[in-house]
Amino acid sequence: MHKIVFKKDLNSEDYLIQVKAPLVAKKWKAGQFVVVRLHEKGERIPMSVQKVEGKTIFMLFKKLGKTSHELYSYKIGNTIRDVIGPMGNPIELKKYGNLVVGSDLVCGHAENYAISSALGKIGNHVISIQGFPTKDMVYLKEDLKSVTDEYYITTEDGSYGRKGLYTDVLKELLEKGNVDMIFAGGSFHELKKVANITKSYNVPAMVTLRTLMVDATGMCGSCRVFIDGEMKLACIDGPMFDAHKVDFDEVMNRNKMFKEEESLAFKRYKQQEVME
Repeated sequence: MHKIVFKKDLNSEDYLIQVKAPLVAKKWKAGQFVVVRLHEKGERIPMSVQKVEGKTIFMLFKKLGKTSHELYSYKIGNTIRDVIGPMGNPIELKKYGNLVVGSDLVCGHAENYAISSALGKIGNHVISIQGFPTKDMVYLKEDLKSVTDEYYITTEDGSYGRKGLYTDVLKELLEKGNVDMIFAGGSFHELKKVANITKSYNVPAMVTLRTLMVDATGMCGSCRVFIDGEMKLACIDGPMFDAHKVDFDEVMNRNKMFKEEESLAFKRYKQQEVME
């Protein structure tokens, strides 16, 4: 059992949870993820880790489906049945030079902090870019500013920071030159743009593919992706891949596979809430 020791609303949709997970905290490295199961009958969901503090890990969640809404009902002191990991492969820790880390969704923002912090500590010049829909959704700004050399923020409606998407700022930085490496996480649509933009400037880019996973150990094949035409599993071969080699259309199409089941599970959960 993994006790929740801290919980915080980040905005109306996203929240942070700090949970005791000593075995994960001991081994986790930036780029890796965990699998969370709330109780014996719960689904297994892959989650990014923002940071480790002592024997605890910090995770960011968005209230989307059944499990994320159910977890939101948990209080400090409640326990989560399983927090398994670390899973996947960590990023390669080395001096890349000038690198950009971009994100636009909750999982991406957690990875943005983890990667920026890890690579900044070994002498890289780290530029972080966050993208949000509107000012009311912004979070982790001060955290990221504390671990980076440069920081940019965008909102789609222009209510805070730069108007537009984080990929707009990325393109401007590439046009100025002197960018040696890109890391990005978040929505597949924007990750595809990252791939296209960086390829045109001949700058390498690694992207996190947070695909559908069932067991996250390479057994089920749900998370399969095609990298340069070869099938890979995001859970054991990733979750980060060379953006220029990813078949994003196949990834996005496959990610819709369980939409009907997810919708039905959430509907039943809300009905049960009402009954209780």
